[in-house]
Amino acid sequence: MLAVGMGLAFVGSAGAAEKVDLEMVGKIRQEAFHRSQVMDTFSHLTESIGPRLTNSPAMARANAWTRQKFGEWGLVDVHDEAFEDFGRGWEFDSASVEMLAPRMAPLYALPKAWTPGTAGTVEGEVVKVEIKKLADLEKYKGTLRGKILLLGDAREYKRGTEPDSHRHDATSLEGLQTFAIPGGSDTDRAKRVKEFAERQELARATNAFFAEEGALAALSISGWDNGIIRVGGGGSRKAGEPVGIPELAMIAEHYNQLARALEREQPVRVRVNVAARFTDDSDQPGHNTVAEIRGSGKADEIVMLGAHMDSWHTGTGAADNAAGVAVMMEAMRILKAVGAKPRRTIRVALWSGEEQGLIGSQAYVARHFANYPEPTDPAQKALPASLREPTGPLRRLRDYEKFSVYFNMDNGSGRFRGIYAQENIAAMPIFEEWLKPFHDVGATTVVSRNTGSTDHISFDRVGLPGFQFIQDRLDYFSNVHHSNLDTWDHAEPEDLKQAAAIVAAFVYNAAMRDEKMPRKPLLED
Repeated sequence: MLAVGMGLAFVGSAGAAEKVDLEMVGKIRQEAFHRSQVMDTFSHLTESIGPRLTNSPAMARANAWTRQKFGEWGLVDVHDEAFEDFGRGWEFDSASVEMLAPRMAPLYALPKAWTPGTAGTVEGEVVKVEIKKLADLEKYKGTLRGKILLLGDAREYKRGTEPDSHRHDATSLEGLQTFAIPGGSDTDRAKRVKEFAERQELARATNAFFAEEGALAALSISGWDNGIIRVGGGGSRKAGEPVGIPELAMIAEHYNQLARALEREQPVRVRVNVAARFTDDSDQPGHNTVAEIRGSGKADEIVMLGAHMDSWHTGTGAADNAAGVAVMMEAMRILKAVGAKPRRTIRVALWSGEEQGLIGSQAYVARHFANYPEPTDPAQKALPASLREPTGPLRRLRDYEKFSVYFNMDNGSGRFRGIYAQENIAAMPIFEEWLKPFHDVGATTVVSRNTGSTDHISFDRVGLPGFQFIQDRLDYFSNVHHSNLDTWDHAEPEDLKQAAAIVAAFVYNAAMRDEKMPRKPLLED
């Protein structure tokens, strides 16, 4: 039952009253909806700084600029925090591919990160190679010098059956209420570990082989059709490891015509020019940018919000994830602008290395809150944290019990519809009350299910409450995710304003609660 008085809503949940300061929520809404700066921040990150590959010069500019903004807004303890030797920086300026035979035509392709440039224009005959296992390398020995490689067959075009852009409706939100009981086994995990190790070994061997054999460049097909270049990393970011030859992802419609010409046994010749470079000679640490609003009364307890600032390199890292960064920065600006005086300290973190496996947030959690012992087996150390065998009990650090909650944004720029409770059943009634002042802008839903693949998992993995919001997909997974179309134009300004208001209210509510957020049991306990 809802009772309103003195600006507070008192709501019974789980036998206790959950207090929501509606007067403060109103101030947050006014600042977020009528005096927003979220698009100014979003625009600078995407169109002035541009793509922000971890350890690239652009990422360093993003770290510096966000520190400056936090300082201007009055946040304290603004700093960059380094994490491990991530690897070398890399950037590219331009890439061009032209078909010279069987006819002249421009071809559209972009380089994979951490692959070398061509050091000028190169021309060569195109040959198809197919490397699925180490033994396949031997059959190409002595045949690739001066060639440009086509890495596989053509792919049949499949017409879409759904709209590119999608917003939740009552039916899809209702569908999220269903919780799928986890399956899987140690056998499944062992299979994933084996497959990962084999992929890594094959990639290193192939990189070295192509370079030793003197191939000029390699072309692979984009993961998506319709002229979209979806591309990530290749080569290696680690100093001393083979980086291979220049490698580009090409739109499917152009790749397919090259493959079909080869199938018809027509001579195919291509010209390639890639201006790309490593910006460091040795491995360098990555950097997270951190700032906070100090609390009073419970200042040693911590509420966190964050988003990853790194991106891939071919778009401008707009939906993935300047949107999240702009929203989290705007939430902090809003709280300062409305004069919020939180009891707990509210800390924002802009992560790096997320695209390479949540590296920045994992390192931060391990340094400040909790960690598992590092494996001594080199094979285990080479695996992502999610695939490693248990190395011992969780080691809780001093701030583990001072931590309350972390909120993350990394599902594009779509409107918030609610929140995933990450199986934290005790948190669900709390979130339901926090969302009530935002029902009128479309945020109504709390679901028990998990969502993964981004930085809240670094907290969840060690038993700390970490959450991600339910968002409209828009065209995140049909057009923009890790593609050259991840740009400003695919964002929705009103959605980002709404998200910033909700985040600001959520972190303020968490900072003002009498108790820290409830925790779900850690499986090992």
